[in-house]
Formats: sequence, structure tokens, C-alpha cells
Amino acid sequence: MYQETTEGITISVTPSFLKDRSSPEERRWVFAYTIEIANGSDRTVQLRSRYWHIMDESGHVEEVRGIGVVGEEPVLAPGDSFTYTSGCPLGTPSGIMRGHFRMECEDGHAFDACVPAFSLDAPAQPRVLN
Repeated sequence: MYQETTEGITISVTPSFLKDRSSPEERRWVFAYTIEIANGSDRTVQLRSRYWHIMDESGHVEEVRGIGVVGEEPVLAPGDSFTYTSGCPLGTPSGIMRGHFRMECEDGHAFDACVPAFSLDAPAQPRVLN
């Protein structure tokens, strides 16, 4: 598991390889990642948008921006958490993802809660990150 805290918001990531959806012969490796967003602050926050920086082992970079996550813009009161699972296809058997979630407080203060860099590695591949 990978974890990082920004302004009391802790983002935890658990990646996994999806063998049944991957096809190495076609140069397609698919990964899932489960993210938990936990509000350890004393204020209510809402996730407004996401940003992903995805790099495969050949150095190819893709950037993804969008509103919310999995079609939602969750509101987290102090002590609340939100968990979701999504996926990422790569053209190589390993890569790295990192990013942030734009969070907005009730008073209008906004900040980027960092998603720690995490490694996507097919079995038998050396891990890119610990």
C-alpha cells in the first residue's frame, strides 16, 4: 500500500494486476487500483476533480484530468472516508502513476491532496517503486 497525507486528507492506494483482462501478446497490461480517501482534518471537504500522471516503463506519459472520481464528487465530513476502484491499461508490463485530487472546503479554501506515486507491475516484473 502507498499512502500520503495533505492538510489532514490521507490518500491510500493499493494496486493490483488484472491478468484476465491483460494480453501480453497484444502488448496490453491492465491494472486496478483501489483508493481510500480519509478525512483526518477538522473540516468538511469535497473532492472536485482529479489529475493523473501515468508513465509506462518505456517513458511514455499520459495525463488525465476530470471532474470527480468514478462519476462522484464525494463530500467527506471529519472522520469520513471514501473508497473506490478504477483501472489503467498500459502498453508495457510496468509503470508508475501519481496525481492529486482537488479538494474544496466549505469556506471556499481549495487545495490539492497528493496521491503518492505508486507502481503498476505485472507478476515477474521487478517493482519500480517500493
